[in-house]
Amino acid sequence: MLAKVKSTGLFGIRGYSIDIEVDISNGLPSFEIVGLADMAVKESRERVRSAIKNSGFEFPVRRITVNMAPGDTRKEGSAYDLPIAVGILKATGQIPDNGFDPVYLGELSLDGSIRPVSGVLPMLLSASDSESSAVLPVANAPEASHVKGMAIYPFETLGELVAALNGKAPLKEFKQIEDNEFHVDTDPAEDFLDVKGQENAKRALKIAAAGGHNIIMIGSPGTGKTMLARRLPSILPDLTYSEALEITNIYSAAGALNPALGLIKQRPFRAPHHTISSIALVGGGRIPMPGEISLAHHGVLFLDELPEYKRDVLEVLRQPLEDGQITVSRANGTAVFPAKFMLVGSMNPCPCGYFGDPGHECSCTPGQISRYMSKLSGPLLDRFDIHMEVSPIPFEKLTGDSRGESSQEMKQDVDRARNIQLERYKSEGIFCNSQLSSKQLPKYCKLNDTQLLMLKEAFKMLSLSARAYDRILKVARTIADLDGEERILDHHLAEAIQYRSLDRELWS
Repeated sequence: MLAKVKSTGLFGIRGYSIDIEVDISNGLPSFEIVGLADMAVKESRERVRSAIKNSGFEFPVRRITVNMAPGDTRKEGSAYDLPIAVGILKATGQIPDNGFDPVYLGELSLDGSIRPVSGVLPMLLSASDSESSAVLPVANAPEASHVKGMAIYPFETLGELVAALNGKAPLKEFKQIEDNEFHVDTDPAEDFLDVKGQENAKRALKIAAAGGHNIIMIGSPGTGKTMLARRLPSILPDLTYSEALEITNIYSAAGALNPALGLIKQRPFRAPHHTISSIALVGGGRIPMPGEISLAHHGVLFLDELPEYKRDVLEVLRQPLEDGQITVSRANGTAVFPAKFMLVGSMNPCPCGYFGDPGHECSCTPGQISRYMSKLSGPLLDRFDIHMEVSPIPFEKLTGDSRGESSQEMKQDVDRARNIQLERYKSEGIFCNSQLSSKQLPKYCKLNDTQLLMLKEAFKMLSLSARAYDRILKVARTIADLDGEERILDHHLAEAIQYRSLDRELWS
């Protein structure tokens, strides 16, 4: 007897349809799975066999052949246990062919429980164009409920599913989540109110958040660079529903989503260790998976102690920083991962960390400092819009009662500036100043003769590149938006120029 069951696979963050055909015929007892299945799929034979028996159903002692089509696409993972089990039960007549033909996904325990799997959201989003219903584990239902136009039927055990398919129990559909029911998590875990002093650094981070600019902080150990960076997400604009769906899609494909969350409601903050490989950073592998830059999509990627990263690892950031995505090509296909993130870096001014620190003596030679700084290439530094020097905090600031801005107060300013940009660029297809192209700069960042002369002098003194010139204009535009000004004023441009401290060759 022959039975067919629908399922879906995943390549990168896009799903594709899989037809699982189960043939049961006379012959010596065997259980074969064909269709370019990996070891995890082949191991499902034992899980499926035990799950069917322990759920009280008959497992056929005959020749079983399972074909997973298309046969030229590699299948991997444990998500095909459930459709294979349903196919066997259909082929043996233990489940009737009643016209109900959903997509099946789920891993089976030996006792027949249906366990959650990763990648459910991207797989069902791709399948929703042609399929109208899906059967999957209860734990995956919250994320699957965001797939529009698809009825979701969650089950905890194989026995419950078979009872529903046989009409002995009702098919209970999981409630769909509507766009207007989406509420972001607005309670930040960390607040800028905790930061003593560092008003200049907080100002620079507010500008970075308001315009979506990349920022690098340079300062001695213990000045609060990491503390400041970790609080940046608390002042970024709230996630929209479409942004949350994009982020959740990536995390689900990477197996990094907590099934209980359903949808990620806060902007991601990723801080990989400096021993990370280039593939782990940008994504890839034999079967392409999202890297840290994609997991930081619509959020913040924080690289602490930037010169400690391998130079070749840092250099792979250059292209995705410009394009907002990374393309990974492999022999069996090409995967495109989104990567629109804010890059935040931090570093010491020298190997010992105390160059320019008034309270400590630097023990580094000029050669050591030069080698340390040479770990960062000029093209990479050019991609940081804002260079911020973070100074040591005086004792009086640490012990004083002076209250700085809270994250909520800073976020109000950021939201006002972002709303101005959304209105200004509504016909351009962009939403913040950092996304301005070179063609758009003359239209939105007009300078008068005095400002052009100021910029010309800065260009000569700092030996700026064309990219640095563009970034100064974008930062000046953001500062003007924070002040609610239509045009860039002289002091806006002057402040933007001062955020190019690494161009002054302090360590030469």
